[in-house]
Formats: sequence, structure tokens, C-alpha cells
Amino acid sequence: PNTYITIKYILTQGWLHSDMDLGDGSIKYILSGDGAGTTFTIDDSTGDIHAIKRLDREVQAQYLLRAQAWNRQTDRPLEPESEFIVKIQDINDNEPKFLEGPYQATIPEMSTIGTEVIRMTATDADDPTYGNSARVVYSILQGQPYFSVEPKTGVVQVSLAGMDREVRENYSVIIQAKDMGGQLGGLAGTTVVNITLSDVNDNPPMFDQKLYQMSVPESAPVSSVVGRIRAKDRDIGINAEMRYSIIDGDGRDTFDINTDPTNLFGIITIKKPLNFETKASYTLKIEGANTHVDHRFPDKGPFSHVTIVHVSIEDVDEPPEFSSAAYYIAVPEDTEISTMFMTVSARDPDAANTSIRYSIERNTDLGKYFYIDITSGALMTVLPLDREEFSWHNITVLAMEMNNPRMIGSVSVAVKILDVNDNPPLLTQYFESFVCESANAGQLIQTVTAVDADDPLGGHHFYYSLALEAANNPNFTLRDNQDNTAWILTRRGGWSQQDQSVYYLPIFISDGEQPVQTSTSTLTIRVCSCDVEGNVMSCNAEAYHLPASLSRGALIAILACIFKPYLHDEEDNVHENIVRYDDEGGGEEDTEAFDIAAMWNPREAHLVGKQRQDMLPEIESLSRYVPLASVGGPGCGGGDSNVQGYVLAKLLETDLNPCAPPYDSLQTYAYEGEGSVAESLSSLQSGCSNTDHEYDYLNDWGPRFKKLAEMYGVLEMNNPPMW
Repeated sequence: PNTYITIKYILTQGWLHSDMDLGDGSIKYILSGDGAGTTFTIDDSTGDIHAIKRLDREVQAQYLLRAQAWNRQTDRPLEPESEFIVKIQDINDNEPKFLEGPYQATIPEMSTIGTEVIRMTATDADDPTYGNSARVVYSILQGQPYFSVEPKTGVVQVSLAGMDREVRENYSVIIQAKDMGGQLGGLAGTTVVNITLSDVNDNPPMFDQKLYQMSVPESAPVSSVVGRIRAKDRDIGINAEMRYSIIDGDGRDTFDINTDPTNLFGIITIKKPLNFETKASYTLKIEGANTHVDHRFPDKGPFSHVTIVHVSIEDVDEPPEFSSAAYYIAVPEDTEISTMFMTVSARDPDAANTSIRYSIERNTDLGKYFYIDITSGALMTVLPLDREEFSWHNITVLAMEMNNPRMIGSVSVAVKILDVNDNPPLLTQYFESFVCESANAGQLIQTVTAVDADDPLGGHHFYYSLALEAANNPNFTLRDNQDNTAWILTRRGGWSQQDQSVYYLPIFISDGEQPVQTSTSTLTIRVCSCDVEGNVMSCNAEAYHLPASLSRGALIAILACIFKPYLHDEEDNVHENIVRYDDEGGGEEDTEAFDIAAMWNPREAHLVGKQRQDMLPEIESLSRYVPLASVGGPGCGGGDSNVQGYVLAKLLETDLNPCAPPYDSLQTYAYEGEGSVAESLSSLQSGCSNTDHEYDYLNDWGPRFKKLAEMYGVLEMNNPPMW
């Protein structure tokens, strides 16, 4: 059976004995188990068990061992193995310990007696179930009379009322824990508790002075800082934060006070502009009060304080001030020059009240539209005003003190230019339209619109009609759509480029404002060839269409009269050249421009295959259009004349004439260019007529022949419009 052996102290022994042991030494005891041979040993003859090392209950409280009796002679066990437990009995060998010390604690100042500060527990490693070795009692060694500790629980408490942080903030308290119930001979352990008093609002704020003196120049702008004050508070943190206000005084409306970001100082600022001449000093009654009041301590109040601030205004020389912060005036754009339209006024705000001189800041009136009277401040116009150019003029007027030119005041004057109906309506753009040759009567060919630089209050309303001279024209009509647009419609069909390729239609436009403005604009309408869908294919006259003043038949007749008398002699060579090709000649240096075969037979000239080598003619020669029967026309004379003789005679005539230019080539041009309406430019037709030529048709050839028209014809502007 299990046997319990209790060892009370180190080296205390126990023993085992078998009933079969007769004391003759024939029995041997054997020990095994927990600690056998290391902590415990057994006398194999007597069975006595001894501890061979120091035992500590706090390390191991008990050991499980096994013992057996053996016969020495047979070396066999005499009985079964027996188990037994060795229990280590506790003694007071461990002092109490504060495992978490030192401790930190905080309590509000002015805490009442009995307020718990902190709860502590000391640990004793001895056996609490055996004796008083682990029974701990607490006591205070340092910290009286402010604090005390409850002996059994270890709770530290306030034992003195009215502890003031502003007097003393930190306390160090020593607490002892002693076992054996605190009796003599018990073991003890100590710890430190650091106690801090936190702040409460138990002190009122106080200004250092009952009266503060401050000064500020009258020129200081609004929001400028005048000075700062502080009501000091012995408390800290939020308990010392202040709120300042002006509670009385004649400067309540002129000055303001705000708390700075630290919530400690009061910043006095300017609320309204200052004027030394109006008021030279102000008195402010300012209160500083705590923002966080602790209602547990009403007897410590009041938590506010009042002081007086006297602010003196310093006189400075100020620039002139205008009677208004800004001026606005509306002026019609047809206002006559030198018209006075408004007067500005400024004065010296200082007591001296010196004279003022006015001027316009020139960079605000670069066009110099306005003038201001230097003494009266009267504004007037010096240039015509045009709303369409500038609808607003923002000028700056300066006012300068006579005695101190550095003192200059300024003011903005906004001049709005009112609209007057002084611009005629015009077509939105230069219109050039077309009508197809296949167009029928009543067909819309163009929608026209107009613009007007004016800006009437009720908006634009335009009226359209044809000019009086074109009102009854048979070709076109105009329909006013009453929506500021108009339609141009055809009155007939049967259009032809051959009859007339361009029409100029004058359109009369008027607005609905007073005074009424009108204009006449011209719409150019070209007759064009169109496909079946109405798309324009060509708006140019046909290449073979020549002007009536220079007909094809007349040109052919002239050429025939010149050349027929000389065509019979084909054997003689020619020394001068009559050249036919479809481009401008190259002058004396052009030796590759023609074929000499053209001189032998003009009828076959168009069949010659050799072409100009330096450039390709654009169109065919006129000679191909000359009928063979017309080469020798009646009345031209000299049917058998020789071309060579004619040329030689002309050469001799030229040589004898000192005023004649050195012509060495006579060239024929059928056209100016492919598709040109100019037709032939040759002047040979004039050889059979002594009458003056009319060159007015040059105006019909378009802009490329404008210079010729100006030199030889009548300018187009002198011709009546074509509609």
C-alpha cells in the first residue's frame, strides 16, 4: 500500500521496514522513483530514507517513490514493490513581492478623503494553506498624512482633503507587504507608488493690470492688430483656456477682440476704419472668462476678470477721399465732343483740408477719350464715342493734395456707352449665287441674311426689298420672310450663258430702329450649266463665244484680205515669219515656236504635225475654224500677190521708219487661254477699218482683264448694274 512520508526540513529522514525482516541482514532494500538516487537515498540494510540535497517546496511540493525488499542470498524480491509519496512540508522562506511595481497613479486635485488612488496586491510563494506563511498585511511607510493603505486589501486612499496641485503636484508613497500576518519574524516586501495630482479649474483668471494703454495709426486697415492682453490662470490645459469679449466702452463698434489659437491671449483688432479727425481715442472694457468651469468648486469663483483698455488714435497724413467708393454713368454713343457728363468729388480728410487736383490715370484711358477738369472734377468727352468699338470705358480718376503730391487717392469710374442706331444693316457676307440654265420661274436660288453692329433693346428686325431700279426686273424677285431673312426667286425660265452669264441684283435693307438706317448690297448671280440634279458643272462661257465687237467672221475676213494676194508664189523662200500657235510668243529669241511650212499654205497650216518644242499650246489655232471658202474673200484685191513680196515691202517700210519698233515676227493668237471669255486678242481686224474701237466689252471678261478694261474701256462701276 502507498505510504506517505512528510519531511519537515532539509535532511530530515524517514524509514521503511518489511515484516519479513528478522534483523539478521538477509534482506536488502531497494529505492526507485521520482528523485531516487538524486534527491533521496535509502540504507539497504535498515530501510532508512535520507534527503541528500536541499528541498524547496516552492520548486517541488512532493515526490512519488517505490521501495522493495530483496533476499540477499537468492537476489529475488521477497514481496511486491510498494509505492509511497514524500510530501515537502512548507516553512516561511519567501517574502511577499509586488510583481507590477513601481506603480503610477493620478487623481484630481481637491479629491475628498477616502478617494481610492490605486489597488495593489503582493504575492507570497509560501503555502497559503499551512500556517501564516502566506498571510500578508499591508502598511504605508511613506506618504502620510496625505495617503493611507487598507491593511488587508492593499487599496491606497486619500487621507487628507484639499490637496492643491498648484501647491504640490507629485507624491511618492512607499507601501509594505508583510507575511505571518504582520507578526514579528514575518518576511516583508515594499514598493513605490508615484501619485500625481491632475488639474481642476479651481483658480479664477486674473489680469496683470487694471488699465492697459495702446495706440494705433488712423491709417491702419481694418483687421489690423492693435495689441493683445492676457488674463493669467494658475490652472493648466483646458482649465486655463479663456474667452475674451468687449462688454462695454465707446469702442465696442470700432474694435473687436478674439482669442488666439492657444486660447490664452485676447487679440484686439480694428473693426471699422479709423479717423483721427473724427475721434482720437476709445475706451474698451474687456472681460476674460474661463471656457470650462468646474461646478464642483463654485466657492473658488468667479472664473472671470475685467480690465480697461484705452486706445489712442495716431494722426497721419491721409490721401484724398472720394465721395463715393466707385462711380457709374451711362453715356449715349452720339454724345458730342466736350460734353460734360458727370462730376466726381474728393476731399482731404485731414484737419488741414488742402486743395485737391484731379487727373485721369492714363493707362486706364489709352485712347484719350475723356478729359477731367483739374479743379472741379468734371468729366467730359474729347473724342467721339462708338459703342461698337468700346461698349465700356473703365477709367481711374486720381485726386492729389496740392501741398503733398505724394498723397493721391483714386476711384474707379465705369462709363457705359449706350447704343444709338448709327449703323446700317449689311448682308451677312458677300453673296455670290448661281442659277442653272434649266431653272424655272419661282425657283429659290438664295436665302440672304443681314447683320447690324447696333444692339437694339428689342432685338434686330430687318426689312428686305429690291432696289428701286431693279424692282420691276423680269429676271428675279425678292420675298421678305419677316424673320430677318429673305428669299431670292427666279421670275422666268430659259436661262443661257450665251445670252448673259452674270447678273447683279441690288438688295435694299433697312432696320426697324430710329433713326432708320439703310443699305444696298449687290448679290452676284451667275448662270451655270447644271446636271439633272441641279449640281453646278460649269459657270464659264463657251470657248468659241467671241464678243460682238470682235467677231470671228470679221477676223477671218481681215486675215484673208492680207494673205490672199501673195499665196500664188510658193517657190520663193520667206525671210520673215507669220506664226500661228495657241500661246503667247517668246519674242526675238523664240526660234522653236512655229513650223515654216505654215507660210507656204495657210489652208494647210492646221494639218502640220510639228508642234512647239518648248511648250504645248493650250488650245487649237483659230485657223482651223476659218472656212476654206473664206480664205480669199471678195474685195481684198491682189489674188496673185506673193507673200514674200508683201513681207519684203513691209520690211523695207519698217527699216525706213525710225520710229517703228524692230518687229521681226508677226504672230496670230486665237485665244488668251483655254475656257477664257476673252476670245481673240488680235488687233489685225483694225486693218480694214479707220473707225475708233469700243473696248467696253473688256468689263465683261472678269477680274483677269480688269487692267485692260481700265486702260482701254470704261470702268465697270460706270456701267448700270445688270439684273
